[in-house]
Amino acid sequence: MSMSTLTSTSSAQERVERARGAFYGLALGDAFGMPTQSLSRAQIAAQFGRITTLEDARTDQPIAPGMPAGSVTDDTEQAVLVGELLVAGQGTIEPRMFAQRLIEWEASMKARGSLDLLGPSTKRAIQMIIDGEAPDQSGRFGTTNGAAMRVTPVGIATDLHDRAAFIDAVVQSCRVTHNTTLGIASAAAVAAAVSAGIEGASLAEALDAGAALADAGEAHGYWVAGGRIGERIRWAREFVAQGPADAIPQKLYDVIGTSVASQESVVAAFALASDAAQRGIDIGASLGVAASLGGDTDTIAAMLGAILGACAGYRALPQDLIDTVRRVNRLDLDPLVGQLLALRARSA
Repeated sequence: MSMSTLTSTSSAQERVERARGAFYGLALGDAFGMPTQSLSRAQIAAQFGRITTLEDARTDQPIAPGMPAGSVTDDTEQAVLVGELLVAGQGTIEPRMFAQRLIEWEASMKARGSLDLLGPSTKRAIQMIIDGEAPDQSGRFGTTNGAAMRVTPVGIATDLHDRAAFIDAVVQSCRVTHNTTLGIASAAAVAAAVSAGIEGASLAEALDAGAALADAGEAHGYWVAGGRIGERIRWAREFVAQGPADAIPQKLYDVIGTSVASQESVVAAFALASDAAQRGIDIGASLGVAASLGGDTDTIAAMLGAILGACAGYRALPQDLIDTVRRVNRLDLDPLVGQLLALRARSA
């Protein structure tokens, strides 16, 4: 399935299954990485050994102290926010409304006593808007993974038959906070992999689509220095194909990196997805590896979960763990998934 001939092999029912897999997969990955986020690889090994299931956060967790196993973080909550804005705007996101919703979201997090607040690029952009900057200027410094972590609803709501329209949808979701070549390319990569999966692509084909749309996305936004997302994804996939499985996580941590920088964490998520494609998709095991990496584990695992879930479908997610995530967070994404798929059907 090449990008030039990407056509749907999914029925409407299968699209629902895969779209649910993408959104709940994001939430599950987020919850896997919640207790280990911002910890080093050595700290994770000392505290947890290796993550294999949902874990409680320790009381000294720097961002999510004492949160119960299965709790989601900003990755899921901001993805829901983007999805709701897409539905409200009938497929478009109004920039100032987006900025206002982000401000309100952070205020609600502070009121709950949470330390899981806006990331560095988003915080800077929102402050610029508060100070009177135009929305198309506020995101010109955003190079971190905030846009990519919350872009899954765009991949659900938009198919890839019209690349220009797809990239426009991604750019809309990035403009306020991550209006840069790196920010848009990384978000386009994740959204494209999700969208391709929903249309029936295999995991390997979805990853190809992600790299290709990253190339297209980097033609938009303000240029910033940094490794090209599409090329780094391809390089990482070649590395994974050649390396022994047990050495991959440490090499990702040492060489690619696992920070909030988009050219690290997004590429790491694609590398782990490529590893899953080679060895067969075991979503729980793959998310455990992501949560054990060190660094921005909740976001890496969330992006990975969205891509794997889109390609494998909801039923491939570990159902006992999904039930925990849904119960702990009182999370019901099904109505939003249905509304996003209705937008997809209209655009197609």
